[in-house]
Amino acid sequence: MTTKNSFFALILFAVLGSSCQKQSEVSFQSANLEPYRPVYHFAPESGWMNDPNGMVYMDGAYHLFFQYYPDTTVWGPMHWGHAVTGNLTEWEELPIALYPDSLGYIFSGSAVFDAENSSQLGTDSNPPLVAIFTYHDMDGEKAGKTDYQSQAIAFSLDKGKSWEKYHGNPVLPNQGIKDFRDPKVFQGVNADGKKEWIMTLAVMDRIQFYGSENLINWTLKSEFGQGVGAHGGVWECPDLLPFTLADGTQKWVLLVSINPGGPQKGSATQYFIGQFENGVFTPDDTMIRWLDYGPDNYAGVTWSNLPKEQNRTLFIGWMSNWLYGQVLPTDPWKSSMTIPRALSLFEVNGTLLLKSSPAVELTDLRKASYEIYREESGLPSEAFEIEAGVENSESFNLFLSNENGDSLRIFKEGNLLTLDRSKSGNTEFHEDFASVFSAQMSWEATSLRVFVDAHSVEVFVNEGELALTALVFPSAPWKKISGIKGLEKVMIYDLKK
Repeated sequence: MTTKNSFFALILFAVLGSSCQKQSEVSFQSANLEPYRPVYHFAPESGWMNDPNGMVYMDGAYHLFFQYYPDTTVWGPMHWGHAVTGNLTEWEELPIALYPDSLGYIFSGSAVFDAENSSQLGTDSNPPLVAIFTYHDMDGEKAGKTDYQSQAIAFSLDKGKSWEKYHGNPVLPNQGIKDFRDPKVFQGVNADGKKEWIMTLAVMDRIQFYGSENLINWTLKSEFGQGVGAHGGVWECPDLLPFTLADGTQKWVLLVSINPGGPQKGSATQYFIGQFENGVFTPDDTMIRWLDYGPDNYAGVTWSNLPKEQNRTLFIGWMSNWLYGQVLPTDPWKSSMTIPRALSLFEVNGTLLLKSSPAVELTDLRKASYEIYREESGLPSEAFEIEAGVENSESFNLFLSNENGDSLRIFKEGNLLTLDRSKSGNTEFHEDFASVFSAQMSWEATSLRVFVDAHSVEVFVNEGELALTALVFPSAPWKKISGIKGLEKVMIYDLKK
């Protein structure tokens, strides 16, 4: 006869499966990779990497291009590196897509699928992928010229495997402006109701918007930003995104990365919310909003050409900071990307803010789970996720630590969410690295997710209503979670590809 207790035990086993283990069973198993090599974040096999570029979806593949210098682990003549994934968790690095040439280095940009072959770079039966990027003439810069940056295009007729540069480059010459770069292009509709390509371009301390019917001939429509928002440094890597609210209202979000001038020193990404009509962006207010309040999420942009059925805006950022990015203690590679995130708008006391939630595909990385019943527990590997409910929104706390005394603390006191990496291990490579980072959160915290990889931590409160991203370089992997307070149903997931 089945008793009531044994019945519920059977139900629990059926729901959780054998992968859900008791806390006492947690034992560390190393991924045995190079020191600090991430398990599930993208990083190049070797060389230097910074901004994500040209992100486009095509036939089941998410393409990620990136600023890349293959010869050393510091910034140099920029190429477009190339990686691809089918599930946002397993990445394959492909051959370099674009090389520098006589017109200059290949700086940041974007890519689109020209489905109607408006550029005439493909055919009606085989329309092209078109990459739009900035040429940077280093010789011109060194000679004191001001027109050393211009916009150019390349195209692919084999779904991104190989690229050919347009014979008439540049398609948007410089008019004598030093910082004139990072084109992000999407297809919209003009005042006459016709399809039109829109380019969002960073120009010194502002953003310019251009329109084109064919991705080749561009006309300036407007500019935005002078005297608005944060201006501690040069504006870079813009992205203009449409969102529809629950009541059907359409809003536009303009992402603008800035270096320096971020809230935690160095580089960061701000955003504006408003309207975009007939090539003109009008902000709803002049409030300064930051996409991520940690120090290490920069130059992020979104994928183009996502299938409509996905109904999401998918983002990835460079997980580093120009303060110290070139001296990080990794070799033979430098830099990684954040986890992919879905962007959406939400409201707090009548104010719209941007939410960045971990992409749903990341749950596929969960290979074992452990529920934590005490204030401390072991950890399963270098790569894990913490998921918990928030029992006390005014005050919660947790520590990660290792046998060498390194520690990382995540806590909330009142309206302040804080990440403390001041004792996180290897911090001597830059004077600003061993720091404490905080962000205001005036609304209720109900949930917490923390993604940890070999050299990073990404904190999401309320599925990304507040996010903090930071690099960490412990002298040994994190082995213990402790000091758990103000949290409930704390789960640890071992993450493996």
